[in-house]
Amino acid sequence: MHIETDRLMIRNFEEKDAAGLYEYLAAPPVHCFYSEKVNSYDEAVKKVKEKQNGDGHGDSYAVCLRDTDFIIGEIFTMKEHPDTYSIGWNFNLKYGRKGYAKEAAEAVITNLFENDARRIYAYAEDDNLPSQKLCERLGMRREGLFVEFISFVNNPDGTPLYENTYQYAVLKKEWNIK
Repeated sequence: MHIETDRLMIRNFEEKDAAGLYEYLAAPPVHCFYSEKVNSYDEAVKKVKEKQNGDGHGDSYAVCLRDTDFIIGEIFTMKEHPDTYSIGWNFNLKYGRKGYAKEAAEAVITNLFENDARRIYAYAEDDNLPSQKLCERLGMRREGLFVEFISFVNNPDGTPLYENTYQYAVLKKEWNIK
C-alpha cells in the first residue's frame, strides 16, 4: 500500500522506521499494545522486519510525515472474507492532537472501500477515550460493548485482567454519503 494525503504518507514498513517505531512502542500507553512493546532499538529493528514480512494477523502500514518520511505511527487492517475488514491504529503520543490519526484512518478506510470492503469495524477498550473519539469522528457508529472481552495484561495476582471493549463500524454505503 502507498497512500499520500496532504500531510502524510502511508506505506509499507522500511528498515529506517526502527527509530520512530521505538519511540512509540517503548512505552505503549494502552494495554492492547503491551505485546508489541520493544525494550531496545535492536528489538525495534526486529519488530520492523516482522511488520515487513507480515505476522499472520493482517497488514501493518507505517504512517509517516510526508515532508520528512519519519514514522509517527501505524495503521493495521485484517480482512475477514469476503468483504469485511477490521482496522486499528497506534500513534506516537508526541504527534497527538494534530489530526494525523484521523487523516491516516480516513485515507486507509477510503482505500479499502474503493477496493473490496463493504464493512469496516474497530475495537476500542472502554478506557481508551482517544480511540473511541477517533472512531466517532470517522463516522463510525458504536455497535456494542463486549464486557470482559479480552485480556492483554494480568492483575497483580497473575490472573488475567479482562477489559471491556467497544465495537465501532461503518458500511461502504454510509461512507460514500460523507
